[in-house]
Amino acid sequence: MSRNKYPEETRRLIIETAGRLFIEKGYDNTSIQDIINNLGGLSKGAIYYHFKSKEEIMMAVGDELYATSSNDMYTVCRRTDLNGREKLKELFRLSAADSSQNKMFEAAPNMLMNPQLLALYLRDSVQKEATELTCKVIEEGIADGSIQTEYPRELSEVLMLLGNIWLNPMIYQCAPAETVKKVEFYKHLLELLGLDVFDDSVVDRIEEVAVLYSKKK
Repeated sequence: MSRNKYPEETRRLIIETAGRLFIEKGYDNTSIQDIINNLGGLSKGAIYYHFKSKEEIMMAVGDELYATSSNDMYTVCRRTDLNGREKLKELFRLSAADSSQNKMFEAAPNMLMNPQLLALYLRDSVQKEATELTCKVIEEGIADGSIQTEYPRELSEVLMLLGNIWLNPMIYQCAPAETVKKVEFYKHLLELLGLDVFDDSVVDRIEEVAVLYSKKK
């Protein structure tokens, strides 16, 4: 298959193959050569035509895994029957309930050992997501009176930093019981800010994925 004749098909094949290998072997135990060996004759050049590094492939795999969840979140943002605070609560619920996280934690990259991957994750999960989803919902909540803050952008970035970085066992590795304590504190902190958007099902779900990751280490 020519890398240029069907570029989108080639890119999808790379993502699907890499994703399968990351889940089967783990990200850290999968090399670029492993991916090449499973691409049915595609060359290393075909990979580097689409991706600069294995880290970029991992981010693309994550985007693919979370595509359905992302679409659901954008659907929540467009709803007219919920105020801003209610939308934020639904976003938290969807994020925690997403079954794709199981596959991501099966891949289990150690981000602290890979600064490049951590930087890409920080860029996409904090800056991009906060701008596109959380910040807009918070601004809507300010407008409808359900959220009180003078710092919508800063609040959205802090929520993403704590939720996607501090509570992420792939970055802050700790025992599941310690993760639960951190989640409970996060819930308490949000309540102090007037954001009662975290219910016990979210705490239970985060504990579940923390246990899953601890078994992969």
